[in-house]
Amino acid sequence: MKILVVDDETDLQILIKQKFRKQIRENKYEFVFAENGRQALEILDEQQDIALVLSDINMPEMDGLTLLIKINECNPLVKVVMVSAYGDMDNIRIAMNRGAFDFVCKPVNFDDLEITMEKTIKHIEQLKQTLTAIRENNILRMYVDDSVLKFMSRQEFENSIISSEIISGTAVFMDICGFTAISEKEKPDVVVKLINKYFDIMVKEIIAHHGTVDKFMGDAIMAIFKGEYHLDRAIEAALKVREEIQKISEPLEGKPDFVPQLATGIKSGEMVSGNIGSVTLKRLDYTVIGDTVNTAQRLQTAAKPGQILLAEDDYEKIKESFNCQEVGAITVKNKEKEIRAFEVLG
Repeated sequence: MKILVVDDETDLQILIKQKFRKQIRENKYEFVFAENGRQALEILDEQQDIALVLSDINMPEMDGLTLLIKINECNPLVKVVMVSAYGDMDNIRIAMNRGAFDFVCKPVNFDDLEITMEKTIKHIEQLKQTLTAIRENNILRMYVDDSVLKFMSRQEFENSIISSEIISGTAVFMDICGFTAISEKEKPDVVVKLINKYFDIMVKEIIAHHGTVDKFMGDAIMAIFKGEYHLDRAIEAALKVREEIQKISEPLEGKPDFVPQLATGIKSGEMVSGNIGSVTLKRLDYTVIGDTVNTAQRLQTAAKPGQILLAEDDYEKIKESFNCQEVGAITVKNKEKEIRAFEVLG
């Protein structure tokens, strides 16, 4: 965790380096120093990975209370702990009203300071996790109002537009078979109500198995699973979704033969994760792309109603945990070699 200390007393810099030398050596904390609020803002602009600021109140050029206002205007995710000899109630109230997370009085009790820092860092990590969940889980965006979205700083938004990373995980495509024909003939309200019912079942199981709903694509869902045993959890989610969909007993009015079934494709591997879309249109989705995603979609296209298909390399990883059978070679678009596909039975 990178921490900015803002104080015109050089003695505090020396004391912090001495008291936290073990944590600095272990890379738990990295301290950056500024002598006043103006210099602190310049550092925050240059080093946007700073998440915590320890600031004095009385400083030349720009005092700590003014700095608080500036930080809240341009870096609302950065949390500020005031460290000052001005510990009277008026100063504490002003600092808190201007957005200070906490207040530590001088002379500094470093045990108390470290406890305060750890509490603040924990709060910052919780905020980051919440923002990540909002970005990654498109289903949550339907329930997020403007006030929450404005909470994300401009820097956070701009960084998220250009940031990308390679992740390891499992991509899953689930398509409701035969639904296109239904949607062409039924009334719009019937179509929407029906597909939302199916999607709700699918989403609940994906989330229950710690997956992320990446996007809705017509009558299909794309989901991503990351972390430990991501492939196993993806398969378990697909099996559970199939089971729950099969429990739907009431037929579509006037079409007693229509029974919803899913065609599912699953592929694990590396994926590029980032904001994909058009900056000009201000339409971007935090999503994943790459060969792993493409292969999962091709497997879903090849799957028959009720089938869950895997590629051979993934089958080798899970064959001792799941009952599978080979379905043969599949010709996949834009791939020179066919894929040996396996169906997950249970």
